[in-house]
Amino acid sequence: MRKQTMGIHHITAIVGHPQENVDFYAGVLGLRLVKQTVNFDDPGTYHLYFGDEGGKPGTIITFFPWANAYQGKIGDGQVGVTSYVVPKGAISFWEKRLTKFKVSFSKMERFGEQSIGFDDPHGLHLEIVGREEGETNTWSFGEITPEVAIKGFGGATLLSAQPNKTGELLEKVMGLEFVGKEGDFARYRSTADIGNIIDLKLSSIGRGQMGVGTVHHIAWRAIDDQDQLDWQRYVAANGYGVTSVKDRNYFNAIYFREHGEILFEIATDPPGFAQDESSETMGEQLMLPAQYESHREQIERGLLPFKVRVLD
Repeated sequence: MRKQTMGIHHITAIVGHPQENVDFYAGVLGLRLVKQTVNFDDPGTYHLYFGDEGGKPGTIITFFPWANAYQGKIGDGQVGVTSYVVPKGAISFWEKRLTKFKVSFSKMERFGEQSIGFDDPHGLHLEIVGREEGETNTWSFGEITPEVAIKGFGGATLLSAQPNKTGELLEKVMGLEFVGKEGDFARYRSTADIGNIIDLKLSSIGRGQMGVGTVHHIAWRAIDDQDQLDWQRYVAANGYGVTSVKDRNYFNAIYFREHGEILFEIATDPPGFAQDESSETMGEQLMLPAQYESHREQIERGLLPFKVRVLD
């Protein structure tokens, strides 16, 4: 049996104060807060999801905000850079927008593509690249219209403690196509039109340390529950220790740590984020899984309040 993931489902990171997080990803980048819930393993911590208007797989970045937590260190065993894709020709808009909000950025070129790189307020490394691929994001927020809005992930740059092993996994197990090498990077491509480009750094930069400003894990797409069970068996058959299926309400998840020490998840596309609130009101209220609903008052008292604000 040979398996092939369509690409990135979501990326999850650790950040600081939730208001700073929401101001940047909604207020500056114009993403929609599609779900506010809690970490199912630590209900005293928010789990915030941002994406396109519908919260489709391949557009979702999620956060555990820990105000006053220690700063992490980006390094081997992590996603080093999260890349966003915008419509071709929209890069100049984003240069002006980042300048407006006093976000420093640099211009880069890799594999013939122009991109801009910058950090969020808590130190996560981000990129924006313009491509024709990917559906238009119909969400408008402040000055950001569908003509320039972020479509979803462009992909990610992986930092591995064993790049050769990680590259082998991406190609032989996850089913990505090897595109080529340029400088210190190898590029791989999945079959989707967003969240489909993975750049793997071929040299070590030193071990990362989990904390604020670092990515916790990267999740890959499974078509449905049966496809995920097939992935579970397939990953185990290839020598990786994989978890049981975890119910995350909006998708099911399995996890394994690859040989380069990056935590991988495989998440189902369904059921999506509109199963416990309407698609029109997604993200407006704190949604709790059933096991925590009886503790809502206590949980809400312990969470820092925030607002989604138009900053223009």
